[in-house]
Amino acid sequence: MKAWPVLGIVVIQGLLFSAHWFIYHTLIAFSGGVGAAASQALGDVLFVMSLSFVAAALLGFYSANWLVTALYRIAAVWLGLLNFFFLAALLCWVAGALLSLLGASGGKPQIEATLFALALIAGVYGLVNARTIRIRRATIKLPDLPASWRGRTALVLSDTHLGHVNGPAFIRRIVAQAARLSPDIILLPGDIFDGSKAEVEALAIPLGGLNPAIGSYFVTGNHDEFGDTAHYAEVLTNLGIRVLDNEMVTVEGLQIAGVSYGSTSPIRLQATLQGFHVDPDRASILLNHVPTHLPIVEQAGISLQISGHTHAGQIFPFTWFTRRAFGKFTCGLQQFGALQVFTSSGAGTWGPPMRVGTRSEMALLTFE
Repeated sequence: MKAWPVLGIVVIQGLLFSAHWFIYHTLIAFSGGVGAAASQALGDVLFVMSLSFVAAALLGFYSANWLVTALYRIAAVWLGLLNFFFLAALLCWVAGALLSLLGASGGKPQIEATLFALALIAGVYGLVNARTIRIRRATIKLPDLPASWRGRTALVLSDTHLGHVNGPAFIRRIVAQAARLSPDIILLPGDIFDGSKAEVEALAIPLGGLNPAIGSYFVTGNHDEFGDTAHYAEVLTNLGIRVLDNEMVTVEGLQIAGVSYGSTSPIRLQATLQGFHVDPDRASILLNHVPTHLPIVEQAGISLQISGHTHAGQIFPFTWFTRRAFGKFTCGLQQFGALQVFTSSGAGTWGPPMRVGTRSEMALLTFE
């Protein structure tokens, strides 16, 4: 294994150790006194759980069976609960400090119980909310759009993250929901797969049940490139999905281009887009997993970029961080000069199978 992944694992595991220790320290400090045996048991459980996600992720990258899947799902759910328990622990100390300022004594066990109960409720809500797929609808007005495209619809399906958490049942449900929308074309802007070890064919087969009149088009996201990208592309191609690997096609007069995630650094993106020779007097769509480097895309004469990747932050408080990273292009339809940018928050999840403050979605775009 190269040095950078090892360093990343060490940093992540260190952060997880720290978060679990902080929760442990808070529970002991606010509990009103627990016995040595209970304290030791709590510490042992939290220590084991602090190792769970990194261990499960590494196992899931190299192996696929029911036991690994079960361990991965448990660790992923715990990772989401950890987020809210950590916030609850922080708030415990804030509330405790306020009580001290007010000269009040006692009440710490009640504060702890209330805040950790709310954290658990938030986690359960997040699990349910993430599994509820909404339909986002938007009307896209593109200059120089071919007459035959007016009134047509495109289904944007991104970030399904098929793997150990989002399995065959998940994608079958999405495909059934998508089929009821009867889109004319399907656009897949990346992270269809999670990048972990998985039975790719079994996961992807339901996608073959979607047969839009004008076809389906896919570009890789970062997670698609974590795994066997070539195999992913082969499987999707066999299902009738066109993989746009740094290429552009013309579909009934509309230019549809795609850049793979590995080609989205500024220099490579600019070179790739220049190689397309986009006709600025005709409407065009670019599938680009991440909604960044927009000046380069606009300069290339692209009419509409379709992206995913952000998950809109997925769970609070990461919604704040994502908004600061991507600004108004975090989610939905926005304008960047002459370029329109549509970013989907995605149908699936990565890490915690939860959404709090965001929603899982497919998008149905109507062209005018």
